[in-house]
Amino acid sequence: MVKAKTQSFVALIYFLIASSLGLLLRLFPIIDINIDYKFFVHAHSHVALLGWVYIGLTTLIFHLFIKEESKKKYTKLFLITQVTILGMLFSFPITGYALFSIIFSTLFILCSYWFYAFFRKNNNFNKDSYAFKFINAALIFMIISSIGPWALGIIMNTLGSTSHWYKNAIYFYLHFQYNGWFIFCLLGLFFSFLEKNNKTILKNKMIVFFRWMVFSCIFTLALSFLWIKPPLTIYILAALGAITQLITLIQFYQIVKLQKTFLKEKITPFFYRLISFIFVLFSLKILMQTLTVIPYFATLSYQIRDFVIGYLHLVFLGIISLSIFFFLHQNKLLKLPKVWMYLYLFGFIFSEILIFYKGFCNWQQFSIINNYYTVLVLISAFMPIGVLGIFISNIKPTFSTLKEPV
Repeated sequence: MVKAKTQSFVALIYFLIASSLGLLLRLFPIIDINIDYKFFVHAHSHVALLGWVYIGLTTLIFHLFIKEESKKKYTKLFLITQVTILGMLFSFPITGYALFSIIFSTLFILCSYWFYAFFRKNNNFNKDSYAFKFINAALIFMIISSIGPWALGIIMNTLGSTSHWYKNAIYFYLHFQYNGWFIFCLLGLFFSFLEKNNKTILKNKMIVFFRWMVFSCIFTLALSFLWIKPPLTIYILAALGAITQLITLIQFYQIVKLQKTFLKEKITPFFYRLISFIFVLFSLKILMQTLTVIPYFATLSYQIRDFVIGYLHLVFLGIISLSIFFFLHQNKLLKLPKVWMYLYLFGFIFSEILIFYKGFCNWQQFSIINNYYTVLVLISAFMPIGVLGIFISNIKPTFSTLKEPV
């Protein structure tokens, strides 16, 4: 049986690879690198989403919610999934989207379906648990997101990769990955943390919050299509999505506020500050998404690539990655020394500032600072350095003597 600690270590290796590839990509404007930039972007994004995040989240689901007697059955699925991820890691940089990378991507999607079937059959949840409702919804959104990749093949063979439908299929996939699978799973893990510590959550608040979250995820899909100036119906759905999303933010704030004292008692000051920071980033994400319901900002977000990259990295490197770190540490699956976490946070925060700064300069037609790209690389380097430090710290983990950061 592949233990959860081993799985979390594998996920961390993928994050180290993905962050190193990200740093390599940021070197392109500075030095001449004889590799295909687009091919390496594909490798970077696939290893980040399907290696680090997917394995990180499925490891937590396996550790917390799969029956002990069923865990041995998971080994085969876990190993086959690693073959598909490694296949993408080595095929994308060489060929881009071609035969082998498409084969491995397709096999990965099939493995994700297999994981959902395994979860449904072998979970140890009380079906009235709201943690279960969120985790189950997350996995359903994961499956829905795969419609995007399936559609890409058809679109490329009929309309071509320059078609609006091609990009919309990618946006469909990313929307249900980021706003469905990832966010719902993290919320499920958070509510599981509360439930397992016998912390009462008001049932009526949770029913309403869950329903609004589902509506929000479905309606905000329309925000991804505003860049093509679609029919009025899409704008109406986008406006509904923006409104429901703001409502869910207020509801979530009310739920978290009720747990404030409990969280302060249960987790260390360092991690309390960390989850408070994650909540701030989550609020920023929703406000930024809501802005795009205004046609001007929808067009702007499409035209200025730095705004898109900054937003995606805010969600991925901030909300999602920091949350996975938190839950892996709380379950003693990863050791997170404070010094390495601070280095990672320094790289994340200041690289985000630089990316949005460049986007703002592009928008307002200002000149950027001298040596901008060199400064961006130097700041961004703190993230893989932080992940490397965490990696080294976990080669021989000793959780029995682990001291919590303060």
